[in-house]
Amino acid sequence: MTPPVLQCDKLTKDYGRFRALESLDLEVSPGEVFGLLGPNGSGKSTALRMVLGFLRPTIGSARVAGFDCWRDSVEVRRRLTYLPGELRLYENMTGLELVQFLARLRGGSIDGDVTALARQFDIDLARPLVQLSSGMKRKVALLAVLVPRVPLVILDEPTNALDPTMRAQLLDLIRAAKGRGQAVVFSSHVLPEVEAVCDRVGILRLGRLVHLQSMDELRREKVIWARLASAPAGWPDLPGVTPVTPLSREVAFEVTGPPGPLFAWLGTQTVEEVRVEPTGLHPVYLKYHGADA
Repeated sequence: MTPPVLQCDKLTKDYGRFRALESLDLEVSPGEVFGLLGPNGSGKSTALRMVLGFLRPTIGSARVAGFDCWRDSVEVRRRLTYLPGELRLYENMTGLELVQFLARLRGGSIDGDVTALARQFDIDLARPLVQLSSGMKRKVALLAVLVPRVPLVILDEPTNALDPTMRAQLLDLIRAAKGRGQAVVFSSHVLPEVEAVCDRVGILRLGRLVHLQSMDELRREKVIWARLASAPAGWPDLPGVTPVTPLSREVAFEVTGPPGPLFAWLGTQTVEEVRVEPTGLHPVYLKYHGADA
């Protein structure tokens, strides 16, 4: 069995009496894209900073490629790349100088084809960063993160300041990293992007991991909506079928099993319109972070 690239065991961080992260158990395998979700204050940044070796855990541990993130932080940083949500770059450097500098700082070399990727990103690597727009600077930072062939890539809000075309290219590059066997931690507030690229997702709330789910499993769940000629007399009692609307002409059901029994029940009604949609991450996220959470 292939060992995980990232392993968090009861990872906990206290600031005095305030617990920012509580007992996080998590594994990310080679070739897996893991979505880490949650609003500000949920514990995401704290967890990532402990993985990066910037913070010492109060309890528990985090390991990357077998190395302890606090005790062996230098070895850990050689084996990962990190794109922060807020960039702070050496703007006196050119794009190429920055990519080369960060590679040497890690103790390695540039493994991928920088020129080809720069052409794909439409970046002039010879220009000083101070002359670039915020979107171009972010592209250079992505280049520095995606070119090295390290075991773990951590992306925190990577599509900030990117245009729609570049966002789509970035998702393709994440899939390419997955295909090479790299593990990717993808933290984003843009749920459709998470749905498009992630294999599993975890949702943090108030420092706790409250939901962990395979995206394949989530994609199998559906919402079936129908408009009827008149409101039904009552709900059908069917396994894996949960009504999510009041009894009325317009009804909707969450379906986690085969939809055939529900369609058979709808066949007993006068149906004017029917629609089948994937459940998606949005209702799952709202369960923990919506107004009624």
